[in-house]
Amino acid sequence: MSIRVLVADDQEIVRTGLAMILDAQPDIEVIGQAADGRRAVELARRLRPDVCLFDIRMPGLDGIAATRALAGPTVDDPLAIVVITTFDLDEYVYAALRAGARGFLLKDAGAALLSQAVHAAANGDALIAPSITARLLSAFAAAGPTSSPAQPIETLTEREEQVLATVARGRTNSEIGDELHISLSTVKSHIASLMAKLGARNRVEIAMWAYETNRVRN
Repeated sequence: MSIRVLVADDQEIVRTGLAMILDAQPDIEVIGQAADGRRAVELARRLRPDVCLFDIRMPGLDGIAATRALAGPTVDDPLAIVVITTFDLDEYVYAALRAGARGFLLKDAGAALLSQAVHAAANGDALIAPSITARLLSAFAAAGPTSSPAQPIETLTEREEQVLATVARGRTNSEIGDELHISLSTVKSHIASLMAKLGARNRVEIAMWAYETNRVRN
């Protein structure tokens, strides 16, 4: 079954290029395109794509507001959204992650990484390229809210701390299993426990919390 994707970018050449790259994949189908955030939200609610790929800077309703509308804290059935940006230190990416995006991608990432990000999003897996995870998340954490990070409702176990660190470095579930010598089901169980203890909605929020609490060093 194909992964159904909605692409939103106000630049036609970028939007068309992203759609062409994704449609060239045997198991990905672009089911809609939008040139602004309002249209993107409208299409997403009607088509219910498996993954939304949103540019951050769009007219009318930007990518952050569109993400919040489709995946924010008050949304009962959030969609999987990956935001894309030109700059790897774009201050808006942090806000987009806070708004409910599961991850981000740079526009110059290339076809292979774009396809990988879409597959990861569809699987609920890591969406942040490991090569830029540490630098970006630490930068966004430093520039983020001044309030203290929320404390876990229950103390993390030693193993959960280990899993937390690997998630923060952008590792996939299978990579975490290999690194810590535990089964895939055990990895998933630890991540579910971390989400519950931290009040996180996805693994990106787990990673952000790790950086905000200085648990991961570059």
